[in-house]
Amino acid sequence: MTGDERLVAPLLAPPDAVVRVPGSKSITNRALLLAALADGESVLSGALFSDDTRYMAAALNELGAKVVPRADECVIEVTGRGGSWPVASASLYVGNAGTAMRFLLAALCLGDGRYRIDGSARMRERPIGELVDALNQMGADARCELDGGTPPVVVVAGGLRGGRVAMDASRSSQFLSAVLQVAPYAAADVEVVVNGTLIAQPYVAMTVRVMRDFDVEVVRDGERAFRIAAGQRYRGRAYAIEPDASGAHYFWAAAALTGGRVRVEGLGVDSIQGDVDFVDLLQRMGAEVERTATYIEVRGRGPLNGIDVDMNAISDTAPTMAVLGAFATSPVTIRNVEHLRWQESDRLKAVATELTRLGVTVEERADGITVHPAPPRPAAVETYDDHRIAMSFALLGLRAEGIRIRDPGCVAKTFPEYFDRLEELRR
Repeated sequence: MTGDERLVAPLLAPPDAVVRVPGSKSITNRALLLAALADGESVLSGALFSDDTRYMAAALNELGAKVVPRADECVIEVTGRGGSWPVASASLYVGNAGTAMRFLLAALCLGDGRYRIDGSARMRERPIGELVDALNQMGADARCELDGGTPPVVVVAGGLRGGRVAMDASRSSQFLSAVLQVAPYAAADVEVVVNGTLIAQPYVAMTVRVMRDFDVEVVRDGERAFRIAAGQRYRGRAYAIEPDASGAHYFWAAAALTGGRVRVEGLGVDSIQGDVDFVDLLQRMGAEVERTATYIEVRGRGPLNGIDVDMNAISDTAPTMAVLGAFATSPVTIRNVEHLRWQESDRLKAVATELTRLGVTVEERADGITVHPAPPRPAAVETYDDHRIAMSFALLGLRAEGIRIRDPGCVAKTFPEYFDRLEELRR
């Protein structure tokens, strides 16, 4: 390993391991926001400490919530502000943290003053105009500073009126989650209707579940209509955060890829995270899967079968599925994930480009890719400052010689200890 590259050496034997993964980023950032809006104090246990959650916590502190992290215990204490912010002016920076950008933008509308929220160069390329439009329908005064509906965004806040909102969530389900989370504090009931496609629906279900855990009910009318009664309030509580299924799926994939056994504890059949369903795809490819109330275990059983799969609901795992395609017995086709083009990188382009660099034939389409099996050749993998590209392509090195990951530190966005955990498979 150098400061800019990390060599991932092939495993000498199939792993037989129990792997620990950190808390869920998606749940942590939802719980942080709701705890900051709540009446009373909350203690979040099992929380993730990563770049994305630190941006969220720092922004909430700047808005006047009291957020006290205890990283060595994976605990965050939050004193809520009762649905408003005591500061009348703030300039927030959230790097490339999509949940922080979208959720905080909506929450800023509950304040009384002028606020600005900005992010990294890549964040300034990621869409947010659909969320701005939805918030303005609720009575907000928000505008994007740049053409094209991207951050930074300025909010002149004075609360939310509520009412009926028609919105587009075809490029990010986080737009809908952001609106739902602030809706209880609007002056009137909120009815949200999603026009067209709603992507990544398990993340919306997660939002509704975490809101319920903090004492706010969302009524669903089919897949794309939601009603939230005004006057509800989040209440502080002790809240346990699940291990991160998006982080765990790399280790389940490693077991299937190498013919080993990997168990992740703390994630079971009752998980509220959609990405646990990645193991069902591994099962279709030939791996054995055991799900219990307290753990999920994957056991590799020989060559992996190619599959043709719609991964819209669990798209964070799509780069890993593409990487597995290099070792499958027939092509792997991934469909209905066009929204990957607007995430931390254009993930479809990034995956296609890097697999091609490794000598693997890839067909790239607007909404997906097909990977044709081929032994990866030695190369340095560009990661585009995208943690998911770094973590998924590192799996290739468990079987192929000479795989080097450039900018390995980008995994700090959601899983700072990723490469250390990967090395544990050797033991």
